[in-house]
Amino acid sequence: MTTFNQPSVETIRRFLAEQAELPFTYSAVGATAKEPPSGYKLDRTRIQLGTGEVVFNRAKAALERWDHFHVGWIDVWPRAAAIRQGEVVVVVGRLVGLWWLNSARIVYVVDELGPVRRFGFAYGTLPGHAECGEERFLVEWDQRDDSVWYEILAFSRPNKLVAWLGLPLVRRAQKRFARDSAAAMRRAADSAQGQPDSSG
Repeated sequence: MTTFNQPSVETIRRFLAEQAELPFTYSAVGATAKEPPSGYKLDRTRIQLGTGEVVFNRAKAALERWDHFHVGWIDVWPRAAAIRQGEVVVVVGRLVGLWWLNSARIVYVVDELGPVRRFGFAYGTLPGHAECGEERFLVEWDQRDDSVWYEILAFSRPNKLVAWLGLPLVRRAQKRFARDSAAAMRRAADSAQGQPDSSG
């Protein structure tokens, strides 16, 4: 959904309600946990956030708050959406003078213990999304070398005519989001360096 004016809370709420019961727009649901399908554009961003359990816990908390979406030109609604399978959200963005509403549903949640501890989730597109595909956001703490990483893995292709027509612009926006999201997570991790862990 696109509009020239900033959508009201009521508009977003109505859009979310319309999308909530609709099916995914792609068949390879959950494929970011295994092998992404062919026929899609694949994007992967991976950066080291720092080292240690404090950094991992802060990064995990940042994902749970959707801080990786609070980048100035794009956000998620509702802001306090729970990280749980089946949760539906609206990604609200402003690009080339237009406001965009894109709907997605959380496909699965990752919460793994072990030598490499992982937390994250993936969401998949619904009919109201300009793109078709899935995106996973993950933080990892590799206790073998104490490194903490943030990773985005996505496969996508246009779902709406406007996305096909503006494909170069869409691709630039996807890459910009990856950079901005990584920077937001880096800021969250940097705020943890040298601080005591109070996240429990």
